[in-house]
Amino acid sequence: QVQLVESGGGLVQAGGSLRLSCAASGRTFSNYAMGWFRQAPGKEREFVAAISRSGTITNYADSAKGRLTISRDNAKNTVYLQMNSLKPEDTAVYYCAADGGRGGPTATYDYWGQGTQVTVSS
Repeated sequence: QVQLVESGGGLVQAGGSLRLSCAASGRTFSNYAMGWFRQAPGKEREFVAAISRSGTITNYADSAKGRLTISRDNAKNTVYLQMNSLKPEDTAVYYCAADGGRGGPTATYDYWGQGTQVTVSS
């Protein structure tokens, strides 16, 4: 199995930036497509971004395009989410996830991290 641990969340003012990290251990990291999801209070978990096993292909939710960037460093077994120009509506718990299949926004991900809180103040 794969264990995933997110970090880098915190409190930031609107317009600011954060970089989330997700460290993976267990099985071979490069065999998995990776994704970022988020869940705000009272709302369903939603897709944010995904990246293929090699990092060649990325997918983004419309709300993330132009502001959030997913990347991965397979040598470090880590996936990142760089968040710029943050808005209060970005406030949520952010989760990383691993998929042994093709990944992308509609995949059923196999493994999930515990989440990290991002709070954006007005």
